Amino acid sequence: MKKYLSILVVCVVMVLAACGKDSSKDQSSNGSTDGKPEKTEIELVGVRDAQISSQQIIADKKGYFKEEGLTVKNKLIESGPDIAPLVSGGSAPISLQTNFMDIILASNGVKVKIVAPLAQIAGTQAVVAGPKANISSPKDLEGKTIGIPSGADVQIAINKMAAEYNVDMKKVKVANLAPSDALAALQNGSVDAMAAWEPFITKAIGEGGKLLFSGTKSYLEGNEKDVDWMSVHSTLQVTDDYLKENPNTVKAVIRSLEKATIFINDHREEAVKILAPELHLSEKELTEIMNRNVYNMQVDDSFINGSNGKTVTDYLMNTNNISKVPSQSDYINLSYLKEVNKELVKADVKK
Repeated sequence: MKKYLSILVVCVVMVLAACGKDSSKDQSSNGSTDGKPEKTEIELVGVRDAQISSQQIIADKKGYFKEEGLTVKNKLIESGPDIAPLVSGGSAPISLQTNFMDIILASNGVKVKIVAPLAQIAGTQAVVAGPKANISSPKDLEGKTIGIPSGADVQIAINKMAAEYNVDMKKVKVANLAPSDALAALQNGSVDAMAAWEPFITKAIGEGGKLLFSGTKSYLEGNEKDVDWMSVHSTLQVTDDYLKENPNTVKAVIRSLEKATIFINDHREEAVKILAPELHLSEKELTEIMNRNVYNMQVDDSFINGSNGKTVTDYLMNTNNISKVPSQSDYINLSYLKEVNKELVKADVKK
């Protein structure tokens, strides 16, 4: 009997030692096992436009999510601002929107973190004049009417343009119009210009409108140049609880989106063909829109300063979108992006 008990004890010790060895071997730096996604089936909430969800769609259609062991259901909604209540309510723990949304959520105590930027999209936030508005120079805007949604981010670019060229914004009339209504008003002449985002900008140009300026470029007569009137990025954000419980899943999503970003930049024509039917746009329209975006997941000074600079936070405060300015560490966590590709992180989060 003692012989059998001795053998049993030895076997138990060997099994426990083996388990301990395997457990140690399989633990990654964040405490998750062997780097495999904790969740393999996820819903990724985005927006049906080229600014927010191009990489998301490409990652699905090209099989990049599957390569990372994920089965992803892309849920594309029509209006980006509608994602914020989904995040705060818990039904969109991993999503794509903009850094402005995360500043607003953090200001309201919602625990969510940007884990990666996706694209600089300020070039698609723009102002278009009507074909008969006779607007060429900045001062021509005085006395005119602009159709713009209330609280639209493009107002930042308008304010910066006005300050640079001494345009008296008190002399510019504003009509609170949703983008589709502003487009219709521009066509029938009830407003002289419209301020919005894509695809409405390209559609307005297609109807004879004249592109005046965007957040990154001025087309104003005699003042054609690159500008820095606005910085806004599309981003991948994850709630704190989801990030804590599923770090490897999040990193798998980041890797998938990085592959999609490279594909979009290296194979733009093929990307347009894939995206056009998904975004309900013609290939010509989509090509123009995508050329105004910069698809790049690199964290640089433009992203860091654009996320919490005085221009942005003053605007959000003045429009009552935030009641206090959160610190960047409240809503940005770049550690997972660094683990995926440390070369993408060229600037640090401000404390």
